[in-house]
Amino acid sequence: MRIVFKSRTGRALVAGGTVLLSSCALTNRPQPLKQFFLPPTRAMAAPTEPVLDPPSPPSGFYGNEVPAIDAPVAPLPRPTDVEFLIKKADDRFAEGKKALEAGRAADARMEFDHAVEALLSAPENLPERARVEKRLEELIEAIYRYDADRAAQGESDVVVYDKRPMDGMVEMTFSADPGTRSKVKDLILSTGSQLPLQQHDTVIGAVNFFSSERGKRIIAAGLKRQGKYRTLIQRILAEEGVPQELIFLAQAESGYLPRAKSNKACVGLWQFGRATGHEYGLMQTASTDDRMDPEKATRAAARHLRDLYQHFGDWYLAMAAYDCGPACVDHAVARTGYADFFELRRLNALPKETQNYVPVILAMTIIGKNAPEYGLDNLDVESPLETDSIEVQTPTHLALIAEAVDRPLSELKDLNPGLLKSVAPAGFSVHVPKGTLPQVETAFAVVPPNKRDVWRLHRVIEGDSFAGLAKRYNAQTVSISQVNHEELPEAGALMAIPVAYPGDRTAAKLAQKTSTKTKTVAKRHTVAAAKPASKKTSAVAQKSAGKAPVRHTAAVRTPNS
Repeated sequence: MRIVFKSRTGRALVAGGTVLLSSCALTNRPQPLKQFFLPPTRAMAAPTEPVLDPPSPPSGFYGNEVPAIDAPVAPLPRPTDVEFLIKKADDRFAEGKKALEAGRAADARMEFDHAVEALLSAPENLPERARVEKRLEELIEAIYRYDADRAAQGESDVVVYDKRPMDGMVEMTFSADPGTRSKVKDLILSTGSQLPLQQHDTVIGAVNFFSSERGKRIIAAGLKRQGKYRTLIQRILAEEGVPQELIFLAQAESGYLPRAKSNKACVGLWQFGRATGHEYGLMQTASTDDRMDPEKATRAAARHLRDLYQHFGDWYLAMAAYDCGPACVDHAVARTGYADFFELRRLNALPKETQNYVPVILAMTIIGKNAPEYGLDNLDVESPLETDSIEVQTPTHLALIAEAVDRPLSELKDLNPGLLKSVAPAGFSVHVPKGTLPQVETAFAVVPPNKRDVWRLHRVIEGDSFAGLAKRYNAQTVSISQVNHEELPEAGALMAIPVAYPGDRTAAKLAQKTSTKTKTVAKRHTVAAAKPASKKTSAVAQKSAGKAPVRHTAAVRTPNS
């Protein structure tokens, strides 16, 4: 077959191919490709100096790169039985919290039950069983708080006050036991104290009472709670230059319950009344009460006691004046001529409560500083209170902060006993668990400042969608989508939900019902304006016209004793 190349290029390719084939056939060994495709180069000049071989690497130079194949591999540490049980319980508890966040209360209850059962199944002879029991108590407390949060929905502004332990000892008569006398005398002589400790029949009688089964429960409950505030109180007492033993005055006043309330309407760890509280900078508003803030109240109490001591020159009279007022003690001293507490007590010149007040404090001091002598040295003392604070710039819902730090709302309320309502006003310093400020700041970045009192947070879980969240929170899908910039965050992140918290929604419904009822009653009275209103009708109108009351004293609970 004959192939004709009409173009010059085709003929050139054929000629080049012929030359290449000829070269390959005539040459015995293949030539480097560069001989055909690279331009020829000059011949290299001979080196003027001899080329030295590179030095050999030192022996073992690459030894560190050789894998130690023969070396035994350390086995991974196997968790102990205690660690396994705790991990199992913690995992079930975490699943319960997720179920709560997803609105599945029944599933949450089941998971919480499984968490508790995992720890309850621990054998009695299990090593480190104390760790299991401690974690069990912590889980039960946390589950209780979450249950309390659910039960309190619709009553978010109800403040539960604690009964003051001292109120039950006002009318008591303390009898001295001869067997106690010598023991108390020896303890007083061996106990170092900045506060004078005097042996007196009433003091011995109070010690005898706190050594009884009932009294021991009272003082033990206080000593347990003291652990939570001891560091705070001791620091402030030292800064204000008053005796450290005055910490037991707080135990007598409140049992270290920040929301303790007396039958005289005094509140807080140190039981301030309104007037004295104002005098020492403890302000009260419709939503806050500084008397129930442990740090502020302790500072005010230390300064008040220091002022009383400077006035009377005697710590017993200063403590008596703290209870009944300086004017009362001044009058008793002026009337009797005795500036001595026990003489005033003997002459019945002081109120009954005050007569028992100072002996109780002295007895608590003697027992508290000699706890092993009374079998009170192995108490399960509460951990010291450790918090950070953040001053909110706009009204902020406490539940929003609780969700940000992943803690129950009731825990945040306990950290902020001076906050009477669920919304912290602008300028209020909110106490949060130590080390959680970054989470709070992250939440504040999600919710606009002017919406932090009316919007809530949601922590995203796998499977969430705008439509599903709208159905769960009874909101509009488009609203949730818009406030989150049309993008659902990744699992674990926080997102804003433009709806109020459950308690606030209930309160809003109640307010709406009240408003509707008010309009109905007003219309009825307008129609029947010509008829004289009865007393009953007037009362209904007045009640309907008023706002729904906010209950701040709805309940008083008795402290554990």
